[in-house]
Amino acid sequence: MKKIDNVEKRIKPFEEQISLITQKTSQTFSQNNTSILSGLTGLELKIKDIEATQETLRIKIVGFEDQIQKNTVAPPEIRNDLAITLKRDKTMAALTDTEIAVLEMLSKEGAKTAPEIKERVHLSREHTARLMKKLYEEGYLEREAGKIPFKYTIKKEMENLMQKAESRQS
Repeated sequence: MKKIDNVEKRIKPFEEQISLITQKTSQTFSQNNTSILSGLTGLELKIKDIEATQETLRIKIVGFEDQIQKNTVAPPEIRNDLAITLKRDKTMAALTDTEIAVLEMLSKEGAKTAPEIKERVHLSREHTARLMKKLYEEGYLEREAGKIPFKYTIKKEMENLMQKAESRQS
């Protein structure tokens, strides 16, 4: 019995230490659980926000898809107009504002010489000559080479494109 009492006395401090460690561990575990739970709650809110944003984007995408569908299934006359517009845009895209102004002037007013055009666009003689030569060589204009200065006229194809574009804009 004495031996058992002696062993119990020696074990008692260990049991107390184990009890303290267990209490501290459970408190720490409880605190960690609380912080983890609050973190999860924050994540849940963020996920709900993301889901709401995703739904909004999905609705917008469906709307865009519907618009694209309507635009691609256009009647033939609209598609032809669109093709002409696109061709005109490609044709005219390479031109500067001054070049387009010269083409419009020739389209509306008829044939003109480089000096006449120079007065209207307010460029130097050399610059105007280079401009007219470029438009001629690229196939936008025709020129009467019988006498100098050359008289420039807009080609019929270009004139038709410009008139269609103007009628669409008005």
